[in-house]
Amino acid sequence: MYIIGTAGHVDHGKSTLVRALTGIDPDRLAEEKAREMTIDLGFAWLKLDDLPDEVGIVDVPGHRDFIENMLAGVGGIDLALFVVAADEGVMPQTREHLAILDLLAIRGGVVALTKVDLAEDEEWLDLVMLDVAEVLQGTILAEAPIVPVSARTGQGLKGLKKTLAERLQQVPPREDSGRARLPVDRVFTLAGFGTIVTGTLSGGAFQVGDGIEIQPTGLKGRIRGLQSHKTKLETARPGNRVAINLTGVDKDEVRRGDVVAAANVIRPTVLCDVQYRQLLDAAAPLRHNSEVKLFIGAKEVVARARVLGAAEIKPGGEGWLQLVLREPVAILRGDRFILRRPSPGATIGGGRILDPHPGRQHRRFRPELMSRLETLTLGTPAELLLQTISRLEPITQAKLLPQAGMESAAATLALAELEQDGLVVQLDELLISQASRRRWLGQMEQLLHHYHQTYPLRLGMPREQLRSQLKLIAALFNPLVRDAAAHHLLVESNTLLLLPGHAIQFNPAQQSQIARLMTLFQQSGINSPSVKECQEMVGEDVYFALVDLGEIKPVGESVVYAAASYQQFTQAIINYLEQHGQVNAAQVRDLFNTSRKYAIALLEHLDEQRITRRQGDDRMLVKKE
Repeated sequence: MYIIGTAGHVDHGKSTLVRALTGIDPDRLAEEKAREMTIDLGFAWLKLDDLPDEVGIVDVPGHRDFIENMLAGVGGIDLALFVVAADEGVMPQTREHLAILDLLAIRGGVVALTKVDLAEDEEWLDLVMLDVAEVLQGTILAEAPIVPVSARTGQGLKGLKKTLAERLQQVPPREDSGRARLPVDRVFTLAGFGTIVTGTLSGGAFQVGDGIEIQPTGLKGRIRGLQSHKTKLETARPGNRVAINLTGVDKDEVRRGDVVAAANVIRPTVLCDVQYRQLLDAAAPLRHNSEVKLFIGAKEVVARARVLGAAEIKPGGEGWLQLVLREPVAILRGDRFILRRPSPGATIGGGRILDPHPGRQHRRFRPELMSRLETLTLGTPAELLLQTISRLEPITQAKLLPQAGMESAAATLALAELEQDGLVVQLDELLISQASRRRWLGQMEQLLHHYHQTYPLRLGMPREQLRSQLKLIAALFNPLVRDAAAHHLLVESNTLLLLPGHAIQFNPAQQSQIARLMTLFQQSGINSPSVKECQEMVGEDVYFALVDLGEIKPVGESVVYAAASYQQFTQAIINYLEQHGQVNAAQVRDLFNTSRKYAIALLEHLDEQRITRRQGDDRMLVKKE
């Protein structure tokens, strides 16, 4: 699932455009409807052609008085729907919202030039489009297409949907690293359900029944229910816009900006080291110990900015800060953030978290601190090693270390850190990333589910067929299957793989046919009906289902027995061999008073099962070591 976030100046038609695209009014508050102006986050969704899932939309306020509400909604989006009104063109919040999208490194966008029906003429429209294109240069939206639309007349809406779908198809899906977390942007209660929180899920999946932590408070609870776009889910995946019904948590115990996370995924901090960029149009430099407002995820907190290695960071400049937070926040390395001046309010810059837990305040100008910050900016040894594993996986440790581009001792320590944090797993001799493990396990589940739907009368999918579809080498596939079975994601049944809970169900007519077949087996004894006759009696699908279930046992191309008879006949041959040492086809024929057809089929089957071995015309038992 993908999430689109609106952005743009007040009264440029963001909410009206969302209504026209989705049929959903994102303005949910009575005050918004009365003022005809968005003041808090709104939500909608739509289905776009060529995309399998619905696309969520977060609609944000454009007025400067509510910019901080806007910041709570744009952190988790995949694509920006950047709105500029054709009758007004670029305005102050157009520029500020664009700067915020750029600082947050949003993964792309589409510009909707709205209200084209109000433009003076084509020449004016061309001038506005040129002005917008010029403003976008040098930003994350520099290559964004500009689509003229009118929510009132419907002009351009079909083309806008097509463009949004095309752009979203270029956005990689959200990674599943096994570290599920959801920044809370809304908290409310419903009668009979209790506390409900909403947000955009990242880092991993949530399932109904999962235990969770709410950070930074550390409060523990459990997931009672999951919904996305008013549809109940058993599992929510990264990138989903999710409503979580929590048990064990009161509404007053959760706030916007808190993070609902799996256990031990994230912990609070009041101190963090960051890489920072000051906006070129900021009114003044960022000086050491300046008071700022930090916006990260859906959280807003006052902080003191300690400038590291310099006295200040000038407009357009970059550097490192240590932020001293007035209250705890739950963040991870790599998270993007925005800084604003508290008064008068203005966005001044932003960047990304380098170290969420530095432990203490730094001495600002120490050379070793500068060296450490440079390393953190490029990537920690563990992160660099994880990138190498993700590029080369599956890979053995012996082959990985020379490829890591770092000293062996440092690479070994980094690998131990990755394994301890659960970001890398070892399957037999092979190392893979947790993200790839989860992706392959998810693909296994999907392929088995599809197989069960396609072949409901087959117990499971042949093991080698699943490996072939996954395009995995056996050295990786086999331990992955064992891993999946250990976590109850699938069940192994000889050479077949199936989902837990899958069972073959015969209808009454099929059950009647099976009963007649079993009676015929009992009446026929050693001279059983042929495979062809069995298939004609019950049908090929039912025949193979009985084979999968072990109810009947093929012993050759045309010979098949009921399971009890098979056991009786094969054991009789084994008993004969234990007494006489060897047996031939004629002796088996006489033993059962049957024809050579059945005798030879049974002997060749025992050869294939490595119970016997052939020497000339005779068979002998294989000696077990």
